[in-house]
Amino acid sequence: MKIKLPELPELVAVRKIIRRINEAGYAAALVGGVVRDLVMGRKPHDFDVMTTMPPDRMPEFFDSCRMVGASFGVALIRIDGFEFEVATARMERNYMDGRHPGDVRYTDDPGEDVLRRDFTINAMLCNPFTGEIDDRVGGLADLSRGVVRTVGRPAERFREDYLRMLRAVRFAARFGFEIDPETRRALVELAPLAARISGERIRLELEAILLGPRPAAGFRMLQEFGLLAAVLPEVAAQRGVAQPPEFHPEGDVFEHTMLMLEHLAYPDPITAWSVLLHDVGKPGTFRVSGTEGGRIRFFGHEELGADLVAEIGDRLRFSAADRDAVAEVVRGHMRMAAVREMRPAKLRRLLGGTYFSSELELHRVDCLSCHGKMEGFVFLLDRLREYDSSATGVLPEPWVRGRDLVAAGLRPGPDFRPVLDWIYDRQLGGELADRGAALRLAVAECRRRSGDAAGTGRD
Repeated sequence: MKIKLPELPELVAVRKIIRRINEAGYAAALVGGVVRDLVMGRKPHDFDVMTTMPPDRMPEFFDSCRMVGASFGVALIRIDGFEFEVATARMERNYMDGRHPGDVRYTDDPGEDVLRRDFTINAMLCNPFTGEIDDRVGGLADLSRGVVRTVGRPAERFREDYLRMLRAVRFAARFGFEIDPETRRALVELAPLAARISGERIRLELEAILLGPRPAAGFRMLQEFGLLAAVLPEVAAQRGVAQPPEFHPEGDVFEHTMLMLEHLAYPDPITAWSVLLHDVGKPGTFRVSGTEGGRIRFFGHEELGADLVAEIGDRLRFSAADRDAVAEVVRGHMRMAAVREMRPAKLRRLLGGTYFSSELELHRVDCLSCHGKMEGFVFLLDRLREYDSSATGVLPEPWVRGRDLVAAGLRPGPDFRPVLDWIYDRQLGGELADRGAALRLAVAECRRRSGDAAGTGRD
C-alpha cells in the first residue's frame, strides 16, 4: 500500500536523517505510531526511525547524536530544530521482570524488529520518500477494522512488558477501537500482573487515558478487564457502592464518576485526576441511616478522599505539588453545593483560590452527572464575571499587612495572622470604609487580644 504523505516540516527534516543513513549503506524507515497516524490521516506526534545502522556508527554521521538507550541502540538526533528517536533494529528475548529483556541483539532484518513490537497497528514501516507501507503483521487490516491486536501471541507480549496491557486500553479508547477477542482474553487472565508495574509508568498511562478523547471508555475497559483493581483499586472499589437515588438517579459511585469523565472538556491533569478521584472516599464512608430503607449517607467522604489521594499520589509518583493540588480540590468539592449561602468574604476567597478553575469544572460535571441542577454553577460564573469586571478584582490587595501593624507600634506576635485574616475578610465583605478604618480596627483588635488596650506593647 502507498499513502500520500503530507507536507510537514518534521517529515522534511527526518528525510535528511534517513537519506544520510541510506547513503552510508544502511536501511532506515519510519516506524510505529508515526506510520499508524499517517495511514489514519492524523498528524503524528513523534517521527520515530528504525535503522539497520549499528548504534556505534551513528555519531560518525550525526554531530547532534545523543545516545539515550545505549543498551537498546536508541539515539536522539537533532536536525532543523527537531529531535528524532532513531533506533537500531533489534530482537529481544528472555524478559525477566515484566519490563526488561535479558537478551538484546541487533539485526539486519527489519522484519525481526517488527515482530518484537506490541500491537499490529504500531508495527508498520513507511518509506518517507515514497509513502510505501511495509506491513508484515496485518496492521493495515486491523486499522481498517478498528481493532487493537497484539503482534504474535497476546499472553507472550503482555508477559514481556506488563505495561502493554494498559497501552492496549489506551489505544482502544483513544481511537474508539475494539480489542481483539484473543487479546482481550489475555488481558483478563494476566490483569493482576499490572500491579507490578512501577507507579510512575502506571500514572503516565492512566493520565494519557484521562486526557484523551474517551476517558470514560478507557476506564470502563480497565474495570471490565480487572486492570483497574490492579493499578487503582480505590476507584475500582466504587463499583456497586449505591447512592441515594433522589440525588443520584444515574446509579452507583463508579457510574457517576464515569459520567463525569464523559462530560469533561479539555481538562488539565489536576482537573482530570480530581474528577476521577473526587468520590474515592465514598466506599469507606458508606452508611445507611435509620432502619431498613433509610437514607444512604457518606459523611466525611471528602476528607477521607483527600487522605486517599495523598496515598495514591505517593504510590503513583505524583509530584508533591500535583498530589497536594488534587487532594485540596477533592477535600473542598462538597462546599460548592453551598456557594449561594456563603458570606461574601468566603465566596471571594473561593473564587480567587489557586485551584478554582479545577473546582469549577469538577462542580459542573458533578451536577451534570447526577441531578442536573446547574444553578450553583451559573451563580459562580455570574459572581466571577462581576468581580473580574470590578476595579479591585476577585481578591484585592489587603489594606492591612503585618508591616502596617508594626509601623503602628505593635510588636509582631501570634495574634498578627488571625487578626490580618479577620480584617481581610471584613474588607472582602465590604464592611470597612477604607484603608484607614481597616488599620484602626486591626490595631484595636491586636491590642484587645494581647490585653494591652492602653499601651503599644513595646518595652
